[in-house]
Amino acid sequence: MAALRRARPLVPSTSEVLPLAVRFVARAVAPLRTSLGDLLEFLLPQRCPGCGVAVDPARFLCERCLARLPRMDAAVCARCLRDEQPPDSCARHPGDSVNAAWVYDERVALLVHALKFDARPSLATAHVADLARALPDKARHPDLVTSVPLHATRLRERGYDQAACLGEALAEAIGAPFVPGILRRVRATHAQSGLSPGERRRNVRGAFRVARPAWVRGRRVLVVDDVLTTGSTLCECLELLREHGARTSGAVLAWAP
Repeated sequence: MAALRRARPLVPSTSEVLPLAVRFVARAVAPLRTSLGDLLEFLLPQRCPGCGVAVDPARFLCERCLARLPRMDAAVCARCLRDEQPPDSCARHPGDSVNAAWVYDERVALLVHALKFDARPSLATAHVADLARALPDKARHPDLVTSVPLHATRLRERGYDQAACLGEALAEAIGAPFVPGILRRVRATHAQSGLSPGERRRNVRGAFRVARPAWVRGRRVLVVDDVLTTGSTLCECLELLREHGARTSGAVLAWAP
């Protein structure tokens, strides 16, 4: 009888079941968020958040507001940004050159927020032409396109990877293969917003690995992300790829100076 009392119960305790239940629900709900967003776009009239006029939900912003988004005319250097140096007109770090469709402003912020957090991955395809336009001729012919990856935990929470959506759409627009999974985020990081430049560098140091080194050796690799701020994340990825023999450049929807 004493042995039976010491035996582990056949029915798991609440403390054991609850974490499993939470993970199950999170995985089940994540893909539904995107479907729900698509349904709401269909059922509810969309208003341009920039000016309030009726707008095509696929575009998010009206044509007038889109035309007013500040376009980028030149590349910026992710390494100079990371090192808190002037990022424009840099000829010392060609592998860290990043082209952006726009300079970050209030309207761009609304669009990027919808893409990342409001279950609107279709916005990547809707605005990929603006990103493709920003690429110079020498960056339009990479051997492959990949993206800065989300950590697996955040991917489950969000249900999609916005940078991968952008990367795949851009690859199709410029006629290059999109190869996901080349970069892998092996350590969860804090959100970069709100961190100082030094904290951002430390936050992403060692957070990525190249999963397929042989795929990038000797190839021109274009790495896509949503926003370039201090350059820490994108610079970390570009530098890591170069360590494995790639020739690199970057592309983002917006630069937030």
